[in-house]
Amino acid sequence: MTKESFADIILKNEETFYRVSKSILRSDTDCEDAIHNAVLKAFENLGRLKREEFFKTWFTRILINECLKIRKENSRYAPESDTLEALPSGQDGSEDYSELYSAISVLPEKLRITVVLFYIEGFRIEEISEILKIPKGTVKSRLNTGRKRLKELLEDVYEF
Repeated sequence: MTKESFADIILKNEETFYRVSKSILRSDTDCEDAIHNAVLKAFENLGRLKREEFFKTWFTRILINECLKIRKENSRYAPESDTLEALPSGQDGSEDYSELYSAISVLPEKLRITVVLFYIEGFRIEEISEILKIPKGTVKSRLNTGRKRLKELLEDVYEF
């Protein structure tokens, strides 16, 4: 992989990487730090990437590790609050999904990350299994549980 193709893939997926980091971290500054750290780490370890078509999955795993590292460092200095800022919605004037993003943001972290990777970022179950280093069955179970919890949360908002 060339430096140019590395930069192109990073820029093309910038929003995806931000949403993934936002599903773990609360502050935009921490998200930016995690992404910058992940870009640096990925660039330094580019030789370890065996196949270029797996770059996005590989990079997402690095990014999640960086997010978890930042969150752990932050927890030493300040206790975490129980609520997350809502995940960002599209800024292209499309429909407002703020209730959905708010509901996703209150899911437990393991469910939230899995739901974001599958439903928002479009990763396949096999890719999520690789990224999170968990069995495919666990991914499916988390998605099922996440769907049920989201349904409960959104039923309160929309009274289906």
